[in-house]
Amino acid sequence: MTLLSAPVEAVPMGRLQLSDLARLARRHPLIFVGGGLLSMLIVLALAAPQYAGDPVNIDPFKRLQSPSAGMWFGSDNLGRDVFARTVFGARISLLVGLTSAASVAAVGLLIGIIAGYSRGIDSVMMRVMDGLMSIPTILLAIALISLTGPGVDILIVAITITHTPSTARLVRSVVLGVRERPYVEAALCGGARLPKVLWRHILPSTIPALMVQSANVCAGAILTEAGLSFLGVGVPPEIPSWGNMISSSRLYLGIAPLTVFAPGICLAVTVLAVNLLCDGLRDLFAPSSKRRG
Repeated sequence: MTLLSAPVEAVPMGRLQLSDLARLARRHPLIFVGGGLLSMLIVLALAAPQYAGDPVNIDPFKRLQSPSAGMWFGSDNLGRDVFARTVFGARISLLVGLTSAASVAAVGLLIGIIAGYSRGIDSVMMRVMDGLMSIPTILLAIALISLTGPGVDILIVAITITHTPSTARLVRSVVLGVRERPYVEAALCGGARLPKVLWRHILPSTIPALMVQSANVCAGAILTEAGLSFLGVGVPPEIPSWGNMISSSRLYLGIAPLTVFAPGICLAVTVLAVNLLCDGLRDLFAPSSKRRG
């Protein structure tokens, strides 16, 4: 996972045609590979009730069964359908990853623009961000869950708090470079109001860096959710999640390997798809970093 190391400007986008998409696919295949995999996973997760079985139904008489026509991945130690739990587990991982990325992007964008354009607020706000950056995500999540109980919303809040500072600092660095550009100063001298300048000139320049950072946050959030669920402090045990599936089935790896491999492979593929998309966006918006790499 790679962050943009320097401010970048928005890439002008006109009306896209098929030839433009084909050219973009040839130059930046990682975007289409990662985006295609991620889109497929999202569609499969959303359509899970239409084709997957019941992920929470317990049948002690079907414990640790081999794959069959009724249970494609077999059953776990409680007789639950591993395929259904794996598919429904994608919903939790994608929900946490995408929601956390959107929350971090929104809050980090707001803080970064304010800090980058207001010298008086900048020093105070950045010191607060430095303090938040020192808090490990897992420890904060465990502390919040111990107070309120496990839940997806608590995970999203913890991830948002700890990942917002890096996003805010990235946006701030872009704003600091753009606000001194001649066209921004010309707009201010011409009588344009500050909100209009921020909307038309400052905000578009932050979008490329924000997109790359959001993809990076999404991948990290998915791994964080899986790690916390594996430790038993993530989502409640009755909710299918790749992390708690691996945790509850690790003792039966030799008897029913798919109970661990199925969620583990899905987790790896999902994170890989997000990372490929992140690297593709980085190469698109900052091609100099690709040459240096």
